[in-house]
Amino acid sequence: MKILFMGTPEFARDQLTALWENREANGWEIVGVLSQPDKPKGRGYKLIPTPVKEYAESIGLSVYQPTTLRDEAFAELLARLDPELIVVAAYGKILPRSVLDYPKYGCINVHGSLLPAYRGAAPIQRAIMDGLTCTGNTIQFMADGIDTGDVIAADRIEIGENEDFGSLYDRMGKSGGKLLVSVIPSIENGTVTRQVQDDTLANYAPKIEKAECALDFTVSAQILHNKIRGLSPAPLGIAVLTTEKETKNCKLVSTVVVEKEGVHGEPGTVLSADAKKGMFTVACGEGILGVTALVPEGKGKMNAGDFIRGRKIAEGDRLSMPIFEEKK
Repeated sequence: MKILFMGTPEFARDQLTALWENREANGWEIVGVLSQPDKPKGRGYKLIPTPVKEYAESIGLSVYQPTTLRDEAFAELLARLDPELIVVAAYGKILPRSVLDYPKYGCINVHGSLLPAYRGAAPIQRAIMDGLTCTGNTIQFMADGIDTGDVIAADRIEIGENEDFGSLYDRMGKSGGKLLVSVIPSIENGTVTRQVQDDTLANYAPKIEKAECALDFTVSAQILHNKIRGLSPAPLGIAVLTTEKETKNCKLVSTVVVEKEGVHGEPGTVLSADAKKGMFTVACGEGILGVTALVPEGKGKMNAGDFIRGRKIAEGDRLSMPIFEEKK
């Protein structure tokens, strides 16, 4: 089977890795890899290859980074590669009908949720932010619309109580790769089963906007904890820390729920700062949140114990919600 792979971030790299490592046993030929164009990063605005491109080139696969899938140049490329199956994972572009209809066996997509829940760009982050205890990957035949096609396989993955986006993302990438290689043979031999999604059960998981990173301490400690771990390690939740000396932004990396219930003071008030325990605690609208790691403004990531020992925070200080200007 001739396979064309389309993907961009680390999650997609794990799917490509699984395909590559299982290609010989299954008689697959990966005819090419599509990824998003390189983006400038850092002070020097150096172009950085996508994780998929970097891996694909390291194993000798041809990589293509078209800016559009709708012009004659891409149509010619598709005809030259002539794939029998297209595998998509977090590619970043909607496939036009001309591409969906091209391969003999169709186009399949590996999506990081149990569809029809969490269709869209940020399913793993949104699942954590919503406090889910279980999620999974879904493989679907692609159709018009965002993640609306027939489901052909799924797995279930438990979400740890304090697990963050980074950890779950890594686990789901590897699990999705195993699921992908297990289902392709049934597509090729015609035994695959299809299940139509129930659109009445669908919800949407849009990408995370900057304004959503603002942390509101008037909500419960559990809600805030879920949000912080869903945003960690990137883009991170942001708060304003006010001490006797200064007022600066800080980003919270990891937290724990110390108390789920009760009102323990004005929301945002630092209740304790214990360097030995490596934690400072903050009153929320309900309950108490313990902060164990953060990124102070202008600094790198540090654990809360070092932050406390540096006398950067103390009992009675305040954390509040930043206000971002709306884009005009």
